[in-house]
Order: sequence, then C-alpha cells, then structure tokens
Amino acid sequence: MTDTTRNRPDNPDQGSTGEEAKKTSMTKRGGGDPASRGRTTIADGVVEKIAGLAARDVLGVHAMGSGLSRTFGAVRDRVPGGAKSVSRGVKAEVGEVQTALDLEIVVDYGVSIADVARSVRENVVSAVERMTGLEVVEVNIAVSDVKLPDEEEDEPEPRLQ
Repeated sequence: MTDTTRNRPDNPDQGSTGEEAKKTSMTKRGGGDPASRGRTTIADGVVEKIAGLAARDVLGVHAMGSGLSRTFGAVRDRVPGGAKSVSRGVKAEVGEVQTALDLEIVVDYGVSIADVARSVRENVVSAVERMTGLEVVEVNIAVSDVKLPDEEEDEPEPRLQ
C-alpha cells in the first residue's frame, strides 16, 4: 500500500501561491453558513397569537380584551366557520430584532393582580423569545375588568333544544 499523502503539505495553503488561494476562495459557492443566508420576517399577528396563548395559560387570567372586543368576539365565534381569536386583547409591534407588546386582560376576583401581571409577563416573554428569537423589550398590561364569581359569562354556552 502506498502513502498518497506524503507529497501533500500539512497546511492546504502551504505550497500554493496567494493567487491560487484567492481562486479557491472565489470559486467556493454560497459563502457562509447556510442558516445565515436570507432573511426571516415575523408578522405582528404571529407574535400576537403566541403572546395571547401564553397569557391565557396563566392562572388568574379570566379573559383577554375589553368588554367590547369580547362581545364582538363572541358574536364572531358563533358564525359558522369563524375561529376563536387567540390574539384578542393583544397588540404587538414587531421590528427586525425586537418586539413590544400591549395586553388587555380580565382577571378572576380574589387573585393578586400584581402577581398575575408578573406571571403573564414572564410567560409571554419566555414564549415569544423562545419561539421567535425576538427580544421582548416590554410587555404592557392593562387590567380592564375583574370577573366576579356571580357574574354571567359574556360568552354563554349555546343552548341545546
């Protein structure tokens, strides 16, 4: 068996002139890591959905949005083919690498609003940053209502006849 590496230099750039190295690098296709080729944009609606779902997961959050938006949402949900809006009560401003969120929530009576708001922020920031790679610079929370135990639901269950 013959050793074919004997005449090759250890360093590929050794033994070649600068011109040969330039030709080799210029003929290389693509250039750079394949993951860095191109651009990814994320729509505001995508971030709003992620944030809305993350906020609803927090114990003490009864609903999202103001009374008016919940009423319109309840009507829209009853229309055949209409989907439940997971982004209701969420507004996102998405930039190249950062996002800011405004959330409007209804909390259950008896819970600490400060604790619920803190948990919502933590959950929303974690979910949005993990799923999108965007930096969440702020999560503003407006508590628009408190759900009392004896109040009727804004979105009653459909009656069976």
